Amino acid sequence: MTPREFDESDARIRPARRTRPRSKDRPAHADAIQALVTTVDRGRTTCITDGGVIVTAMKAREMGPKSVVVGDLVNLVGDVSGTEGTLARIVSIAPRRNSLSRTVDDAAKMERTIVSNIDQLVIVVAAANPEPRRGLIDRFLVCAFHENIKPILLVTKTDVAAVPDFLHEYETLGVEIATAAIKSDTRERDLANLFSLLNGKTSVLVGHSGVGKSTLINALVPHADRVTGDVNDVTGRGRHTSSSAIALPLSPDLSPSQGWIIDTPGIRAFGLAHLDSNRIVAAFNDLYEVTQTCMPNCSHHEIGCRLNEWANPDGVVNAERSARVASLRSLLELKDSNPPAID
Repeated sequence: MTPREFDESDARIRPARRTRPRSKDRPAHADAIQALVTTVDRGRTTCITDGGVIVTAMKAREMGPKSVVVGDLVNLVGDVSGTEGTLARIVSIAPRRNSLSRTVDDAAKMERTIVSNIDQLVIVVAAANPEPRRGLIDRFLVCAFHENIKPILLVTKTDVAAVPDFLHEYETLGVEIATAAIKSDTRERDLANLFSLLNGKTSVLVGHSGVGKSTLINALVPHADRVTGDVNDVTGRGRHTSSSAIALPLSPDLSPSQGWIIDTPGIRAFGLAHLDSNRIVAAFNDLYEVTQTCMPNCSHHEIGCRLNEWANPDGVVNAERSARVASLRSLLELKDSNPPAID
């Protein structure tokens, strides 16, 4: 049998999947309502509308990979009744006035936003068990100053030990220091002072595990019912009790005028890879002014760095200034190398 000859009529062309071009027009969502994101958990977002209705929602596909975090003001469409089992859609996010972001460690490049639209960053440290660490405090302050967020240093467990002396050094930067001993006789007075600091503001609590964030939350917001934990006696580290950030109203009737307090999971590492070295230095006004007289491209580790003169005026060591310079340089060193995360 003579082989058959093939021609172009034998070619089979698969038809296009779409017979109509996709429109670039997107719905205006003129009927969308605004709501505050209070928690995000596995793709489901809990929001509170201006009318006080709690709505469960998910991101609309048209938003793409843009993330939604606690503190965001979002626009909702769909079923916004708040009825159990219903699901609304988040179609847009209002511009953020600030945010608290970090990388997993200083070697990572992926920036992760934790919360947004914050008035106050409350850095919670314990006077003892676990001991406060300057490195993590400085990292939080860099982000606070960079994002124009008011920082407050809150020292817990002051009934166990006195406030460490080095913490008072931060007062020269304008950082307010508050204390709390929730499990002591001063409980009511301390809670009243804390409430006056938080009232009418959106405040986020950050710090190591075991410093007492969840205990504070339960005392300030009785309806929160946050799980609390203990500090490991062997490692001196706290056990994680909060698994995700959550915004809680200071008022049980969800009145926004009373303010919001945001609890975050305990952090053992707070990377600054998303900030360049110049921004880290600029976060501390007093040190930044000194570095303006340094030689060009000074790494701030050289013998001729002006920070050395500032820390040792007239050749006499100033312990407070030397500690400040050492802390700044440790942050800059972590930017230039890939060390293990702060523990």
